[in-house]
Amino acid sequence: MRVISEHTLPEGLKATLYAWNGKYILKLENGSLEQTYKISEMDVSGQNEVEELLKSVCFLEKAKAVFGLMEENLEDLI
Repeated sequence: MRVISEHTLPEGLKATLYAWNGKYILKLENGSLEQTYKISEMDVSGQNEVEELLKSVCFLEKAKAVFGLMEENLEDLI
C-alpha cells in the first residue's frame, strides 16, 4: 500500500489517501477512531477526483456524524 497524500481537515480530522491493488483507499481519522473507504480506480477518473471528496461539505458532515455514532458505541462498550 502506497501513501499518495495526507490532509488535515477542519475539526481535527485527518485524511490519508492510499493506492493499493486497483483501489484508492481513503482513511479518515478522528482521534482513536478511523473510517475507511475503498474506491475502485474504475469508478473515478483519478486521484484528483477522490481528493475532491475531501472538499465536499456533505461528505464531511456525514463522516463526522458517523464518528459521533462510533464514539457512542465505544463508550457503551467500555
